[in-house]
Amino acid sequence: MLTKEAATHSHLNLLDANKLIRNIGALAPHKKSQRVIVNLAPADIKKEGPAFDLPIALGYLLASGQIDFDPRGTLFLGELSLEGTLRKVSGVLPVVIAARLAGFSSCIVPRGNGAESSIVDGIKTYEADSISDVTEHLAGRKKLPLHPPTEITSAESRIKEPTDFAYIRGQESAKRALEIAAAGGHNILMTGPPGAGKTILAQALPTILPPLTHKEALEVTKIYSVAGLLDDATPFVATRPFRNPHHTSSYTAVIGGGSYPRPGEATLAHRGVLFLDEFPEFDRRVIESLRQPLEEHTITIARTKGVETFPAQFMLVAAMNPCPCGNAGNPIKDCSCSPGAAARYKKKISGPMIDRIDLHVVAPHIEYEKLESRDAESSQDIRNRVVAARALQAKRFQGLPIQSNAEMSLREIKKFIAIEDPLKQVLKDAHQRYQLSARSYHRLLKLARTIADLASSPGIAQDHIAEALRYRPKQEI
Repeated sequence: MLTKEAATHSHLNLLDANKLIRNIGALAPHKKSQRVIVNLAPADIKKEGPAFDLPIALGYLLASGQIDFDPRGTLFLGELSLEGTLRKVSGVLPVVIAARLAGFSSCIVPRGNGAESSIVDGIKTYEADSISDVTEHLAGRKKLPLHPPTEITSAESRIKEPTDFAYIRGQESAKRALEIAAAGGHNILMTGPPGAGKTILAQALPTILPPLTHKEALEVTKIYSVAGLLDDATPFVATRPFRNPHHTSSYTAVIGGGSYPRPGEATLAHRGVLFLDEFPEFDRRVIESLRQPLEEHTITIARTKGVETFPAQFMLVAAMNPCPCGNAGNPIKDCSCSPGAAARYKKKISGPMIDRIDLHVVAPHIEYEKLESRDAESSQDIRNRVVAARALQAKRFQGLPIQSNAEMSLREIKKFIAIEDPLKQVLKDAHQRYQLSARSYHRLLKLARTIADLASSPGIAQDHIAEALRYRPKQEI
């Protein structure tokens, strides 16, 4: 059925392909002089995965005159077993979206891929169990049922076991910083001793994030479709991703890569949160590689076999101890680290990386009285303020390809952030006192704009700038 060259692009080898053709009751090439050449053009684009099985088999049957149908306007996807049954494949959603844009009117996919495929408006989706079902449908003898459209619905359950802010005692400063981060899409670094609650604060962050828009949900669902991470019962992503890789994770796992580049945790966190606990313990190459997505919101991976650019618009939430033993500044435990060890630990996070984090907050040891205090403000109350602030930003950036204050470039900062003359002297004094870099200065303005949005203030006031300055690094690295 296939030449050796063509077979390298499919999971079927030559003998398997001939066996498959016979098993579905069709005639395979029977003379040595007969060959079928499958040309998967363009040749310079790598083809991988089993999704080509069904269209290749149908192409052979059509070319050999064993079936007759008009393939124009219909997309075929699916893996074939040797018995001719169809199996699910990954990455269906972006392929169907591309097919719709190319003018296709229908698609036939394996059973189990229909719900994912039918998310796309303007293209009919049919599910099939086998290639025989497909040929019967194409011949008009037994029509496949039309799959109903799949609606991306919002899910109120933010995580499987929600951690409400109301149950977290103390750490009011860290909670406020997380609220600001959620309202403007800013990056945040929490520093504090073990057991202070940094991890549980990060895990509670999804409960105050605004819901995904339909466009954002489609973006995230495409990524998870390609990665093969969609659930059969829910073939879409309706809540913001929260990715929490272990600090021993490799560069490829976090950033992406491989012989043929694949997305990593940073891309899987697109439009959501990438939480890096024990931040300095990650490989330095991983930490420094985050500098590109934090600025450009994409990750470009170059290999000899191809160059891929993946979306990576995420909030970075990092947590670290103040020193290797974790007890520096702890009122109840003495630090056992030498000054040199503590300095080397902090130096694991470079100055340019520190410069790309908008909020730096200390999560101190919690006193007993705070642990026994009454419940704090609930996640829902905080989320209401975050959603209101995001609504102001959506109105501000209407018609632009950005959705939050953290995404503003120098052009948007100049257009949307107006500083009154009396406040310019405040900013000048802060710039000189703290020796702010140009990047730090512009991040300060964006942070102050978010604080003003939370206060429903049309302009930036002095107290907004003062609060933004509280979240600068306590020590320049």
